[in-house]
Amino acid sequence: MALALNIAIILLALVTLYFLLKGGPKMADAPVGKPAGGSYTPLPQGEPVHHWTDEGRFQLEVLGESRYSDTIRELAGEHGDGAADTRLKALLLADDNNPYEDKAVAVFLNSEMVGYLAPKDAMAFRTMLARQAIPGQLTSTDAVIRGGQLYQGKRLSYTVLLDVNVA
Repeated sequence: MALALNIAIILLALVTLYFLLKGGPKMADAPVGKPAGGSYTPLPQGEPVHHWTDEGRFQLEVLGESRYSDTIRELAGEHGDGAADTRLKALLLADDNNPYEDKAVAVFLNSEMVGYLAPKDAMAFRTMLARQAIPGQLTSTDAVIRGGQLYQGKRLSYTVLLDVNVA
């Protein structure tokens, strides 16, 4: 009797293992609204309702520039072997439809996407929008593209900095 019970348990375990390995666990469907692949880029619409300034300090760095490096390099313009110091107007868009980051803030230069604010900075920026009674509205600030100098025959990366104090 004990032998038959052991064989039944082993058979049950083998059948269970077979179905787990053959079918694998079923993956949950991707959340609705999240892209399965590819990229996502928001589109700013309208005119900015407010222009931020931190008196030319340019201490707020834009993240994710590597994804937009070709665009940023073009926007930096010709600057020879030295570092770029290109001044542009930036648009800041509270991106409520971003499928990857809740409360994201997208940054555009010359209508071209160049990155996002860090999550902590985006939350602080959204608080500033709420204090000005313009939540979700398109705003602007001055921006500078720095970097891109030649070093040992290679062009270094660029950094986009904004003239906004979110602290």
